[in-house]
Amino acid sequence: MSSAKAGTGPTNARARDQAAPALAGPREWAALAVLVLPVVLISVDSTVLGFAVPALSEDLRPTAGQLLWIVDVYGFVLAGLLITMGSLGDRIGRRRLLMIGSAAFGTASLIAAFAPTAETLILARALLGLAGASLMPSTLSLLRNTFLDARQRLLAIALWASGFSGGAALGPILGGWLLEHFSWGAVFLINLPVMALILVLVPLLVSESRNPEAGRPDLLSVVLSMAAMLPAVYGIKKLATEGLGALPVLSLAVGLGLGYLFVRRQKQLREPLIDVGLFRYRVFSVAVATNLMIVFSLVSSLFFLTQYLQLVLGISPMRAGFVLVPGLILSVLASLVAVRVSRHLSLATVIGGSLLVTAFGFAVLVLAPESGVTTGVVTVALGFSLISTGAGFAETLTNGAIMSAAPPERAGAASAISETAYELGAALGVAVLGSVLTASYRSQLTGVEGVPQNTVEAARETLGGAANAASDLGGAGGAALMGAARSAFTDGMHLTSVIAVLIVLAAAAQVWVLLRGLDNPAVEVPEAQAPVPEAAADTSAAGAAGPTEDVETVGAPGSAGPAEHHGP
Repeated sequence: MSSAKAGTGPTNARARDQAAPALAGPREWAALAVLVLPVVLISVDSTVLGFAVPALSEDLRPTAGQLLWIVDVYGFVLAGLLITMGSLGDRIGRRRLLMIGSAAFGTASLIAAFAPTAETLILARALLGLAGASLMPSTLSLLRNTFLDARQRLLAIALWASGFSGGAALGPILGGWLLEHFSWGAVFLINLPVMALILVLVPLLVSESRNPEAGRPDLLSVVLSMAAMLPAVYGIKKLATEGLGALPVLSLAVGLGLGYLFVRRQKQLREPLIDVGLFRYRVFSVAVATNLMIVFSLVSSLFFLTQYLQLVLGISPMRAGFVLVPGLILSVLASLVAVRVSRHLSLATVIGGSLLVTAFGFAVLVLAPESGVTTGVVTVALGFSLISTGAGFAETLTNGAIMSAAPPERAGAASAISETAYELGAALGVAVLGSVLTASYRSQLTGVEGVPQNTVEAARETLGGAANAASDLGGAGGAALMGAARSAFTDGMHLTSVIAVLIVLAAAAQVWVLLRGLDNPAVEVPEAQAPVPEAAADTSAAGAAGPTEDVETVGAPGSAGPAEHHGP
């Protein structure tokens, strides 16, 4: 049954009288600018941390395992809680959750900035993940309920997605400058002024929205979602670094088993954390899987390229940042161009072609040399530009399709699924490909002539550890150790890039096979002409019903959207 109510925005009556959805006005576009701020911040935070890895390695002296956890524990916790937070935002209000998360993110940043040990930093990063989990689904779901017109919404999503690339472009420059003038803790302190700005502007510009009919969150589902993810990821990390073993296999099996129980419980609940019925909508499920695989490869490239530029080629953090900036700027431009291109080409063509560009970029990185600054910089700049351009195209359309597939009252849950795929892909990219790189590096750095074996063992932990060991050793032995470490790391990077090529090509094949012949739900189609493809009812311009809804339910009572200010 429709929930048509005056002043709450367009309803399914639009299907009868062909009335246009409410268009966003100045306040809504200003609200978009505010909602992009957390996206930029989190992107800057992840990029800056990658550049801080050498400084972290020198100061805190983490083991290889601790270093991987410092980088990816944030993503694991965030991904594990995104579903819960998205559902919580639907219940208590997405704007309220955004405010709470912003305050918590600032507090956790302070702890991280002054962490005295690797263990403390890992804990602080986990707290950042907890706070970040409340930020991401809130921003995307608020955007979904602010822009009801499909074409305006796709443009807004493109600008929102470009915040990731824009933040990643700003991160290397800002981080490089900070690392050259201050300690690594400064990279976390930059979060504080942004958080303060969000806390001031969000209440002024962003309208609250929630699902008034949502029930209480199921605590068992919350526990199962986290309990499934952590052992599964731990098992994958151990399998990648140590090979087959009883503990990693058992851990992975436990995670998968708990994941099965989580999905089964969601199907039985009247108010689930995840509406698993959304995955019956083909475009939605393929878009989520594609997001995961794109980010899986993209974030892993940032993890190893920042180390390659600084520790293999020996250039400063600032210069290393500028090498990656062209690719990140191209990603922003690609996300905007994707809006126009998507009106003329099919979803499968645009996303599949974009993934081929990304795969070619990783293929270029296989040619990166272990010496020669000019050749190395050019190779990295070209390869990363191709990777980022393809990712920028694909992510705009996949996010648009995901949000258009979901009914507005489930926007928080749908955006949480989208962000879970994004963050899980980021975490797994570092965990899996980072672990493969570490395993390859260790297997090749087994001994160096003229260097004590205990020094070699210290160098095998991380490339940053090798730099410290070589510096302590000095002389010809130190130079030989560092040369061997650079060679081992570069070979590991080549192997990782080949694996990334295969992953992205698999994603492209999936898109072409499963999306072939389907329309793009993120682009408005006149309803009188809108086709209804198999396994997927096309959405209306207002967001429409998800695959498990018989009728459209928009503008739930108590939610505030642009229709309150610009009624139809």
